[in-house]
Amino acid sequence: MLHVDPGSRSEAIPIVESDEGRPGARAASSLDGFSATGGTAVIICTRGRPDIVRALVSRLAEQTMPPEHVFIIAAIADDIAGLNRNQANLTVRIGRTGLTLQRNDGLALAGSRFGSIVFFDDDFVPSRFWLERMAEIFASRPDIAGLTGIVMADGTTTPGVPLNDAETMVGRRDANPDKSGVTYERFAYGSNVGCNMAYRYSAIRGIAFDERLPLYAWHEDSDFRAQVERRGLFGRAEALWGVHLGHKPGRVSGVRLGYSQVANPVYLARKGTVPKGHLLKTASRNLLANALHSFRPEPFVDRRGRLRGNLTAVADLLRGRIAPERVLEL
Repeated sequence: MLHVDPGSRSEAIPIVESDEGRPGARAASSLDGFSATGGTAVIICTRGRPDIVRALVSRLAEQTMPPEHVFIIAAIADDIAGLNRNQANLTVRIGRTGLTLQRNDGLALAGSRFGSIVFFDDDFVPSRFWLERMAEIFASRPDIAGLTGIVMADGTTTPGVPLNDAETMVGRRDANPDKSGVTYERFAYGSNVGCNMAYRYSAIRGIAFDERLPLYAWHEDSDFRAQVERRGLFGRAEALWGVHLGHKPGRVSGVRLGYSQVANPVYLARKGTVPKGHLLKTASRNLLANALHSFRPEPFVDRRGRLRGNLTAVADLLRGRIAPERVLEL
């Protein structure tokens, strides 16, 4: 049965603690493998995309191995308008606003009941084999702690991929489902991980998304992955695929995103989780791209707003007061 909390916002959901201590505690480096028992829970955080998230929930029911449970974490009641409230194995919670907060709320709801935890962006269209293939890889590779798949098209760098087009693209590849793809180990940090990623619960027990990264978060997936990689391998599997719509409604403002493009890498570099070279590269690349494109910005990107946010963050860095939470004041 679908459970929806009343009101537009609920109290914060506490993170479930484990016997390993506080969230983010480092596990022993001698772990040889991880538990593969239990079913699969899918956590979807959503904001401002009720039609898109409803389509994803329907698609998950068509998986060749459907999840045991789906958790939808919304910010306001309008985010989950139109969902089938009688659907089994679906829980909806209206909770805190911000990707890291919502993902942690999903983890708290799932608890320790499931062997695998999958995070899909609300605008991701997965192959209907995604969950089955994930389970097969985890079963055959006890050394792998987490996985992500191949993104066939990424609408975040374009005006966006229409839902019908994405479903057609994924359907064509699903019609010839090759299972022999490579699983890359310890691949380079980069984009397209957070929109589709899976972890063994036994590998993430005691780890949380960093709630100092507010709103759209920016690099929260890299930080989470880096914590998990202290315990085991994180792989990219060619046997998993999908399309990221890059749906524009629900995105934060250009100024706020631009600030996070600089502030979050600085924070994570000081924290020491994500490789500093990757953080410097992405921050510099975004600042340069926003500066160059601000003269003739794309209609689907607020380049000038992002550039203002970038420069505000650089000024804060020089003043010694840069922090991810400062974005909430912009």
